[in-house]
Amino acid sequence: MNERSDEGASAMREQRDVGGSGRSEQRDVGGSGRSEQRDVGGSGRSEQRDVGGSGRSERNDVTTGRQSAAEAEPNVTGVADPAPLGLAAFAMTTMVLSVFNAGLLDKKLEAVVLPLALFYGGTAQLLAGMWEFRNRNVFGATAFTSFGAFWLSFAAYVKFIEPGLPEATAHSATALYLLGWTIFTTYMLIASLRVNGAVALVFALLAVTFLLLTIADFGSMTGIGKAGGYFGLATAAAAWYASFAGVTNATWGKVVLPVVPLAPKPEEHNAR
Repeated sequence: MNERSDEGASAMREQRDVGGSGRSEQRDVGGSGRSEQRDVGGSGRSEQRDVGGSGRSERNDVTTGRQSAAEAEPNVTGVADPAPLGLAAFAMTTMVLSVFNAGLLDKKLEAVVLPLALFYGGTAQLLAGMWEFRNRNVFGATAFTSFGAFWLSFAAYVKFIEPGLPEATAHSATALYLLGWTIFTTYMLIASLRVNGAVALVFALLAVTFLLLTIADFGSMTGIGKAGGYFGLATAAAAWYASFAGVTNATWGKVVLPVVPLAPKPEEHNAR
């Protein structure tokens, strides 16, 4: 082993090299924080840490005998904002279903909704929710995961459950299902009032949509069901706008389409 130590007024630097294992370690301890870099030749693992007064940053690069030269950036999650994807998936699936709820197309064609509900509104939105958990966004994680599960459960209900229910009372089961989502959407609407105006508008319209569809199914009221379909179309339009704004503003690096923030941006918080 060969070791070199150099100590100054503000920092101490130490480097070690262990020939037998191919392990090298470098440390730099200063007044502002601690920096450590390790390279293990046998596994090709490089690790860099920097702990300063403003926070802790860490980067690991596992390659075949290669060390990353880039410095770690603080507070970087490595995950892009999944909200535009989740909103787009929700908007398209909602639009297609609402066309049939509003009576604009023959109900016999409604099965076209199922593939969208499974793969876009369901799976893609569920993934967006998982990525929001990674971003520590409580609201986004709860909303996208829940509505992704909604579309997956909707597809399963329409395909496998509803056909086996008694025809005379099946509408009551559907109404009960929708009532649960009305309650969930209503309290998420309250939470959305601390997000931005675009998202709050989506939840306000969606809450009305679910409420109208619930009433229509409980009372077998076709007219109210059609009104719910039109509110669903408005909900889809609002969600598409929020998605459009999110992806466009991020791509252009400035506010092109306003979303009207409703609360001061928190310095450090687990939810947006």
